[in-house]
Amino acid sequence: MFPEHRPRRLRTTPAMRRLVSETTLRPRQLILPMFVAEGLEQPRPIASMPGVVQHTRESLRKAAVDAVRAGVGGLMLFGIPERRDATGSAGCDENGILNVALRDLRSELGDDTVLMADTCLDEFTDHGHCGVLDADGGVDNDATLKLYAEMGVAQAEAGAHLLGPSGMMDGQVGVIREALDDAGYQDTGILAYSAKYASAFYGPFREAVDSQLKGDRKTYQQDPGNAREALREIELDVAEGADAIMIKPALSYLDVLRAAAEVSPVPVAAYNISGEYAMVEAAAANGWLDRERTILEVLTSIRRAGADMILTYWATEAAAWLD
Repeated sequence: MFPEHRPRRLRTTPAMRRLVSETTLRPRQLILPMFVAEGLEQPRPIASMPGVVQHTRESLRKAAVDAVRAGVGGLMLFGIPERRDATGSAGCDENGILNVALRDLRSELGDDTVLMADTCLDEFTDHGHCGVLDADGGVDNDATLKLYAEMGVAQAEAGAHLLGPSGMMDGQVGVIREALDDAGYQDTGILAYSAKYASAFYGPFREAVDSQLKGDRKTYQQDPGNAREALREIELDVAEGADAIMIKPALSYLDVLRAAAEVSPVPVAAYNISGEYAMVEAAAANGWLDRERTILEVLTSIRRAGADMILTYWATEAAAWLD
């Protein structure tokens, strides 16, 4: 029989396809991760992430303004100190590079964007782990929580609208929430890295923050094979006061993202991480992929899976295309 149903009718023109599009991708849904390094006189390119740099304070300010003008919804800051120690003390120091940069951007941008901070010690420790170590060299969960609380209050004082605890310590959201409330920062929110996997795709990021890590983080980040565990982590973080939750990485965990979006009572973010970025950039540089089409397809797939917002190093550039 000749087909009575012709789905192609809804694909005939760009206007028709736009009218019936099921998934939207807008600049406001994109968050730009940014790196700022202490002691730099010029921005330093990150070799494994073409187009991404470690910023100086001044270049950070300019790039942040450009991103906000492009319509990007938020900025996530990571700091790289000149000196590190066993407890990551520069992360809690009000004069540490991350907190100074937060003050710079809050002064420059006010409430025109959502300013976020990575609330984790790994960039600041001389061993590269996300917490302090015990006598046996393992990460001490509860001792680390005390520093997260101190770090969170310092970031709120510096002007962060949202804190991003990414260390996957048990109880981190509740401890930070209590510390913020006790310090009078009830309006400072928490974007919890609820499901953060021990992924091979973090390699370029470790160059970006000059990570001192030896070994791995498998005792606190999740096993890549586990999906139900992610839902348990989300439930716990929401119960502890998370205002939004994060799935990281994005592309290899779209099933987890979909499951999270179906159950989460708070907004869901996904981090399109450094290795995912580097793969596309490398393939495009070799002429194997159409760069712009691939980037937009990647971001659309993350939105389609359920992300309300996407952290991506393409945020500013993609925002210009979408606008």
